[in-house]
Amino acid sequence: MEETLQTIQSIPLEHYIWFCATLFVIGVIGVLIRRNAIIILMSVELMLNAVNLLLAAFSVHHGDPSGQVFVFFIMAVAAAEVAVGLAIIVMIYRNTGSVDINIMNKLKW
Repeated sequence: MEETLQTIQSIPLEHYIWFCATLFVIGVIGVLIRRNAIIILMSVELMLNAVNLLLAAFSVHHGDPSGQVFVFFIMAVAAAEVAVGLAIIVMIYRNTGSVDINIMNKLKW
């Protein structure tokens, strides 16, 4: 465990910031560009995981385990979000035969 912490601390924090920013931007682009609801859900998960990695990196570098506790709660919320999101997508697929979000514009008023 100590070797893992030393390995994580040996990498400069800026590298984690750039990597997480890149992952987050890829997730944002996936949400904005793609039309498939499942891929949009995966992009949201990518953004959440980028934030989780950054929280864990800051937590290790500052020696404060509270960031890791936040990561645990974010992972629990993300799991619940995926379960609800997939259930909604399955119901939409059963009703429309597609997961294209352009078909879902019937929800507009």
